[in-house]
Amino acid sequence: MRVEVRQAPLGEIEADLAVVGLYEDEALPGELAEAAGAGDARGGFQKLALLHPERPARLLVVGLGKREAADAERFRLAAAVAAKEAGRLEAASLAWLLPESGDDDATADAIVTGTILADYRFDRLKSSDPGEPPAPRIESLTLAGRESVAEATEGARICAEAQNRSRDLQSLPSNVATPSYLGRRARELASHHAKVSAEVIGRDEIAAKGMGGIVAVSQGSAEEPKLIVLRYEGGGSAPKLGLVGKGVTFDTGGISLKPSAAMHEMKMDMSGAAAVLEAVGAIAELGLPLNLVAVVPATENMPSGTAIKPGDVITQYNGKTVEINNTDAEGRLILADGLGVVRRYEPDLIIDVATLTGAAHVALGDKIAAVFGSDSEVSTQVLEAASRAGEHFWELPLFKDYKKSIESDIADLKNISGGRYGGAITAALFLSSYVDDEKWAHLDIAGPARSRETAGEHVKGASGVGVRTLVELARSLIEAS
Repeated sequence: MRVEVRQAPLGEIEADLAVVGLYEDEALPGELAEAAGAGDARGGFQKLALLHPERPARLLVVGLGKREAADAERFRLAAAVAAKEAGRLEAASLAWLLPESGDDDATADAIVTGTILADYRFDRLKSSDPGEPPAPRIESLTLAGRESVAEATEGARICAEAQNRSRDLQSLPSNVATPSYLGRRARELASHHAKVSAEVIGRDEIAAKGMGGIVAVSQGSAEEPKLIVLRYEGGGSAPKLGLVGKGVTFDTGGISLKPSAAMHEMKMDMSGAAAVLEAVGAIAELGLPLNLVAVVPATENMPSGTAIKPGDVITQYNGKTVEINNTDAEGRLILADGLGVVRRYEPDLIIDVATLTGAAHVALGDKIAAVFGSDSEVSTQVLEAASRAGEHFWELPLFKDYKKSIESDIADLKNISGGRYGGAITAALFLSSYVDDEKWAHLDIAGPARSRETAGEHVKGASGVGVRTLVELARSLIEAS
């Protein structure tokens, strides 16, 4: 989507649809109060009214609610509802009058983000009817406001489009988005940015390096596993950031087979990988001055005569042995190897992102992701970044007493506890065994990785959650350095 800022009256900007926000109990500005349909305009949050002034020809009024309650999230939601109405009206270009607020940059960011995310749809696999034109999309967005918001506007565009690319990766079927496909995407990102390099290795080298978790999970599949390493050399004095994204491109559960009813959704078990890959792309496009390394272990988890079995014992990259009690607790096995690899690059902060446990989904629902931090400082860094990015995360405890439940009688660890409760915590504790004293946070995005309905800036299906938080976290490291 083309996005620009123009310091000009709204009536002078050519657009299929102009948009004005209206606060509750306040009046439309100037001549708009006399326009046809002005009496229908309401300031109640997300209320819509279509006006027909002389110029612009069509103007959508979006209620912003009470002025004192206005914040970035409300502006983002208002922009999203306007974008959806623009689709209904078949408007290909929008012009938004930047609402008055206490923070013009945050408001501009929210409007751009809400518009781009709400306009998303995944239809590349649908056949087109030659006799029917394609459904209209918003091709351009213009903000009528001060030129000082141009940098925030462009940053928002880059992050929202990266999130949409993450949605694309999530939405692709697993016969397309294989581990090799993710490897090609990593190389594509490197080809677009001079400061990004990519290394992708396959089954033989993964085995030779002793990455027993990836070997074990992948051995039931004919698809070649991949270990992807992306490096971004942006310079600067900020702490070095390490990212790890879970890339299970299809998860059957293996021998511990999942129920079939919702198994088709398991193509999205690589949502952590998608978020990490596209966050690196956004950070590189923004040119942020920091160094980072991103590691994506990518594989399928399939049942077969060669698949790993409950009761088997494997050796992870760092030498720890693990008893496999359930082959559907596979994500933590490949993440453990990924954490071992990223530590080789000596980052100052490590973040892993994964659709790891149904327990996190049960605890926090569809719209909130879990955060586990090595200490309160790290958790706070992530939570504050998520809040600024407009994504919803909540801290859960790394309660050390629960670690006893993943101690094995015959190996160093077992990959799942025998109990019904606290599964998100015990999974995080398992991962904590692979980071020692490093600054580290685990983001369990199992709930919000997939939107169950179209609402606000969300479209039913893949969400791309995590991209904006990772970018904002990188920004915060730079600002604090």
